[in-house]
Amino acid sequence: MPHFIVEYSDNISSSMEIETLFEAVHQCLSASGIFPLAGIRSRAVRVSEYRVADGGDHAFVHMELRIGHGRDVQTLKRAGEALFAAIRAHFEPLMARRSLALSLEIAEIHPVLNFRHGNVRQHL
Repeated sequence: MPHFIVEYSDNISSSMEIETLFEAVHQCLSASGIFPLAGIRSRAVRVSEYRVADGGDHAFVHMELRIGHGRDVQTLKRAGEALFAAIRAHFEPLMARRSLALSLEIAEIHPVLNFRHGNVRQHL
């Protein structure tokens, strides 16, 4: 954990620079000291059917950080603020050119109803 999930409107797909965003996110989350690099996962989903505001040429990027249970709210708030600052910096050039709504939500995964198996750590 954590899992970083990005949904974005397809009218910005050529301007997203997903790999650069993921690099900034992984660096920020790892630097927080509360998320081990081996557990960070990122993925993006392009949304082709959507409407923003009046239906004009507006774009959106909604991000969710799904994390393991057990960290206090202040720690998560600090991590979320740092992450959102990195995200805003990434999208600043695009926002200077067009209408774009950014949002980030942090959600805890249920501590009991969470099933995982993997060997990424052994391969790092």
